[in-house]
Amino acid sequence: MKYCVIIPDGMADLPVARLGDKTPLQVASKPNMDRAAREGMLGQVNTVPHRMAPGSDVAIMSVIGYDPRKLYTGRGPLEAADMGVELGPDDWAFRCNLITTDGTNIVDFSAGHITDKEAAVLIEVLNKELGSDEISFHAGPSYRHLMVYRGKEALDMETTPPHDVQGSPVADNLPRGKGADFIIDLMRRSAAILDGHEVNNVRRDLDQNPANMIWLWGEGKRPNLEPFATRFGVRGAAISAVNLIRGMAKLIGWDVIRVPGATAYLDTDYAAKGRYAVDALKTYDLVLVHIEAPDEAAHIGNVKAKIDAIEKVDLNVVGPIMAAREQWKDLRILIMPDHVTSVEKGLHLRGLVPFAMWGAYVLARSELDFTEACAAQTDIVLEEGFTLMRDFIHK
Repeated sequence: MKYCVIIPDGMADLPVARLGDKTPLQVASKPNMDRAAREGMLGQVNTVPHRMAPGSDVAIMSVIGYDPRKLYTGRGPLEAADMGVELGPDDWAFRCNLITTDGTNIVDFSAGHITDKEAAVLIEVLNKELGSDEISFHAGPSYRHLMVYRGKEALDMETTPPHDVQGSPVADNLPRGKGADFIIDLMRRSAAILDGHEVNNVRRDLDQNPANMIWLWGEGKRPNLEPFATRFGVRGAAISAVNLIRGMAKLIGWDVIRVPGATAYLDTDYAAKGRYAVDALKTYDLVLVHIEAPDEAAHIGNVKAKIDAIEKVDLNVVGPIMAAREQWKDLRILIMPDHVTSVEKGLHLRGLVPFAMWGAYVLARSELDFTEACAAQTDIVLEEGFTLMRDFIHK
């Protein structure tokens, strides 16, 4: 058997007024996803357990077959695994966004999708000015970075993802709880260091959003995840441009396949991801392909871009992988978003997401298209999302 999991991040949505109260999935031209749903099994799954935040970290942990209620420790340590940052048992890893503020509000959670080169310069400055034996900053792609705390202060706080509160006051969304004052102080000191930096002066001259503050969130300690091969008996690999996905893959013993042109944004090379996925099936039992673009489009409220991303995923990723059944008769495919991302609100939301299972030994025929509304017409609902992978592989 060969298995492929395709995750267009944040593809599910609510009805959009601008689309005549239809969702982007209902409007998009996606013949391959629709074929998979019609010829295969269509259903709904809850990837975000009750009382957990609807982020990709929690949702994709469910998708790959691990119960986040028992195993999730935070987003930061998952990204640390991809970045090669070793965490001791008492170390804390925080996701560190470079953001734009106007002094009062969070203007842009991504600092205008700052370039890797510019970001690396700013992270180096932060290490020089704020780094110590206890604190270190680690550069990632664009606005996505890491802060590691190796101090003795006990931490027990709640933090907020900046993409969930863009446009809101900084003061209303700062960390809360034990150790929060220490983290807030770092964030405020970063603003004084970054705001007047040459990189940001140039960005302003070019009418680009400056990266004039850090936002720390997603804190956690190193998780203990059972190897996927031990859990399910198959060898896996992941294709993604996102640290979070790659880190999670490494922690469960998967290989990570780097694809030239994959950017984790709207300009990603969809066709390259499709080609690399088909090629990877020659070597691996299971290949996961993650595409961030639909989620990014929703966060910036661009409904046209979200529809375009869905159509490109269908044409360049889903289509070629479905065609690979000509090479591997025993190929089974799972297509699903990780969570709902509202293009009108620009937020992740909790709720059931549609999934379609197609290929070898999938006997159900839904005769329905791949949309949220059609999936809701079926009687297939998995309330515990982490059980779907078990069914996908073993049933």
